Amino acid sequence: MMSRRALKTVYRRLYRAYGPQHWWPAASRFEILVGAVLTQNTAWVNVEKAIANLRRAGRLEAKAITALPDKRLAALIRPSGYFNVKARRLKHLCRWFAEEGGFSTLSRRNTEVLRASLLEVHGIGPETADDILLYAFSRPVFVIDVYTRRLLRRLRLINGDEDYETLRARIEAALAPDTALYNEFHALIVRHAKEKCTQDPGCRHCKVEAPLK
Repeated sequence: MMSRRALKTVYRRLYRAYGPQHWWPAASRFEILVGAVLTQNTAWVNVEKAIANLRRAGRLEAKAITALPDKRLAALIRPSGYFNVKARRLKHLCRWFAEEGGFSTLSRRNTEVLRASLLEVHGIGPETADDILLYAFSRPVFVIDVYTRRLLRRLRLINGDEDYETLRARIEAALAPDTALYNEFHALIVRHAKEKCTQDPGCRHCKVEAPLK
């Protein structure tokens, strides 16, 4: 059953196991936008390489990215994989960002309006939009990813076949709106997904996934 008590228990287990994650790792809010696109279907270490390429080229800025020829941009972000597709998506996001007035203007929009606008950008789905809302705009929006589904299903808190919006709404209804909590909770779930089960008495993985009482 999805309840505040159950979710807080899961959060406490994760926090005790792994500690604070200090996520999202980025030098600026704009870098978070870029990372949210580049991290689709790849490991974060590959995203870091792609962002480093953009930084070295002096192109880590919205208008600079949109001005790049597609092939040049794809070459710079090649380490992130699916580079041709991501180059197009990144350009669409950067063009939207610049045309909508950047953070100074976008930050004045309420969360639902801003989310709807993000979802209209080509290549930006619910998970990417919510990454941007939570980490770049500090909005209390819970990000649903494959790791969240996997963990909550193993703990029998969900069936696992709920659609994105249903699951997000259920979690947000159970937890009070809390950007810091949502940030840390999601980061901890991602960290847990990287942990390997050692099957020894002190296994952090097993402690997190022990049946809920």
